[in-house]
Amino acid sequence: MWVSKLKNMRWSAMVLGTANSLVLIVGIYFLVLAFPSCDRGLLVMLVAVPFLAALRIATMVKTGLAQQATAKTVLEESPADTLDVLEDASRPETRVRYKNWLWWTRFATVITVLQFVGASYLLFSMVNYMIHSQNKASSYCVLVATSSNILWKQQLLIFFVITVCLAAVLQCFSGSNVLKWRSFYATQDDAWKAHYREVFDHGIREALCCMGRVKYLSVLEEDEVFSVARLLGDLVAYRAAGTGHLKLMAGLALLRNPSQSPKSFDEYMETPEEKIREAADLHKFAEAAYTGPLLDFGRHPFLFPCAWLYRQGILTPWTRNRLPKLDGDNWWRGHAAAFLKYVKLSPEVLRQGRVNQAKCRAAYFVIVLHHLRSVVIAVRGTETPEDLITDSLCRECRLSAEDLDGLINCLLQRDVKESLMSFPHHAHSGIVEAARDLFMQIEGSDSSGLLCSLLGAGCECEGYSIRIVGHSLGGAIGALLGLRLYHRYPNLHVYTYGPLPCVDSVVANACSEFITSIVYNNEFSARLSVGSLLRLQGAAIRAMSKDSEADSAMILRLARHFLNVSKHQKDRTQVKDPASDAISGAITAEKLSHQISGPQFDIKASEEQDEGFLACTGETDFGADNDQFTNPFASDAIANHDPVSEFMESVPRSDSVSPTDPPEMYLPGLVIHIVAQPRNFDMPIWKGWGVHEKTQSHKAYIADRESFKDMIVSPSMFLDHLPWRCHDAMLKLLQARSSQVQNTQVLPSECPMV
Repeated sequence: MWVSKLKNMRWSAMVLGTANSLVLIVGIYFLVLAFPSCDRGLLVMLVAVPFLAALRIATMVKTGLAQQATAKTVLEESPADTLDVLEDASRPETRVRYKNWLWWTRFATVITVLQFVGASYLLFSMVNYMIHSQNKASSYCVLVATSSNILWKQQLLIFFVITVCLAAVLQCFSGSNVLKWRSFYATQDDAWKAHYREVFDHGIREALCCMGRVKYLSVLEEDEVFSVARLLGDLVAYRAAGTGHLKLMAGLALLRNPSQSPKSFDEYMETPEEKIREAADLHKFAEAAYTGPLLDFGRHPFLFPCAWLYRQGILTPWTRNRLPKLDGDNWWRGHAAAFLKYVKLSPEVLRQGRVNQAKCRAAYFVIVLHHLRSVVIAVRGTETPEDLITDSLCRECRLSAEDLDGLINCLLQRDVKESLMSFPHHAHSGIVEAARDLFMQIEGSDSSGLLCSLLGAGCECEGYSIRIVGHSLGGAIGALLGLRLYHRYPNLHVYTYGPLPCVDSVVANACSEFITSIVYNNEFSARLSVGSLLRLQGAAIRAMSKDSEADSAMILRLARHFLNVSKHQKDRTQVKDPASDAISGAITAEKLSHQISGPQFDIKASEEQDEGFLACTGETDFGADNDQFTNPFASDAIANHDPVSEFMESVPRSDSVSPTDPPEMYLPGLVIHIVAQPRNFDMPIWKGWGVHEKTQSHKAYIADRESFKDMIVSPSMFLDHLPWRCHDAMLKLLQARSSQVQNTQVLPSECPMV
């Protein structure tokens, strides 16, 4: 019994427990020895160090018990045949258990800090003791006198100091966990997912609390934070295979092999100049919608507070009365000032807006440009934690007839309209909710909103065009908004810059006439979806299998982990209704578990080849029955086949679709891909990357939306998403085309006359 319990403990916990026990025993001995004649400062130190060691041991015991109770609660609530309703009903108990364990780990962290301070003070006292010993001040303390005369006591004192310092340092790096989670969960996939859901749920709530969103910390029922935590927990459930995060990152690093040849764009048609020109002219409004410090932080990493305060107009508060009052703006109306200052327009053009922070509530600005006879609606992208929650609510949801009102009632080709009328259609649930709210803000249910008052018959802007612009999340919300407004205002066009995939293929193709999605180079947002993340993990394994230097045991474990899924979980997925909105999040979670982490697997065959990894993690019990395994991707899987070879043929790919897959999300409308051309490396490198960036040329192609289904691992995938990069590329593209036109006009005039 005790042997099995010791196996559940982490090696670091056993070492720390032993070290603190030695500190407690030896510290009490020296305390008894030094009590009669030592000064108060040394006595306090000798009392504090053993007391903290005893408190640390007691905390480790309580932490271990809380950790065990949490693991048992998770195991009781996460069997494969448990209904989701029962799981949701019993989740409060799991959360209470997890929070109890979490608070004990926090208390252990406080004790670690105190022990580190005590060890530092003890080391300082020992240095002081050595100075007194060299000065022959033997009357300093009985501890000094006895230790200076007896050799073993001197050695014991040195051992005591070293043990105290070593225990304090080790505790800073070993963490607060006492038991190994794997000793409870083993390879139970549902248990690992439930565990990571709680980890992400508490982590996100505490992060939001630190950012001033205290309300999320006290929510007990399931909300949008738990939906995000469920998705993230399912994505990292591959930890059930004993696979570390670094190993998956190694596979991802192989995907960015510089030797791979760039994709050819010869088969694509170049974009007409008029489509690029209007998109470039309106891009500044999408960029100006970032009225927070995020935009200034990207442009001025070191001086961004000054740049942001200047753009907010904090230095000129007397001008606040000239600015329009926006919903959620600060008292000096800084967000209105920041938007107008960036686009360099007068305050009277800004008619309405909102910058308040709430989930699935988009920030927007409505401006009237009389010189262009246009009304522009700029929707802000991801800038606040609430925007990140909206991004992460990426489970699919059904689109209603009202959501597609602009498409259904407009003039479309017969075949397109027939496919559009074949419901259901799906979209990104967080973006759909934000677009519905934004529609009510500017149009209203009875057409009594701002747009009707501006563009109605006999109104100020009658006959004006509507342009909706947005970057990233704002572009996706603007696209869904345009789907509802297009029938009411036919002179409408939506320009999205780096949007998220947010609608299914039928809707994406049907709105190509009035929605234009512009993607710059390799920016990640245009390829970010649940399906692309699943395929990216599969591509990581394929890359490792082709690499001659990759660890064969690691590849074998990952391949088996992806291929082996228990029959009862597969049957459970087939029972669920994929068309139900109420359980669409659960469908996504089940699909993730099928493609990311099977519930059980056997890696005993690879233990000897991967002994180093198992020794580091202490995770060596992975027994399972291979007869329970099935291949979810191949209908005629043969058990004797090599898992890696079978995986290479059956891993999820963008061209293989299963009936149980969640609906694939696509970029809406006409997709324009701006591609950076290879740099001229003949230029001396001493001129710097800034010169290379300025001289780089670009080309724009009308791309196939299918080419954005898979994530591209690139060093610039995040930097390419910066809004000003797309704008600069469009300006350079227009300048290059203008120069080409001028050159073609000059050449005939230079020909000699006959």
